[in-house]
Amino acid sequence: MNTASELRAELAQVFAQLKAGEIKPGEAAELANLAGKMIASAKVQVEYYALRKEPPEIGFLKDDAQRAGEGAEP
Repeated sequence: MNTASELRAELAQVFAQLKAGEIKPGEAAELANLAGKMIASAKVQVEYYALRKEPPEIGFLKDDAQRAGEGAEP
């Protein structure tokens, strides 16, 4: 996965697999933990650019930013 949108889609699949009993809760928890770390990393980048008063250029978030600019819900 290369974007936040793809991450959300994969997490939705993990949730469905967990509900269906296809994966163990521990495995789902580890995947959610990793996803949180990826999001936290992107957040640090956004905050850095905000402090420098520069527009961020973060590929991981780019897909969502493009969709938001087009009026779509992220």
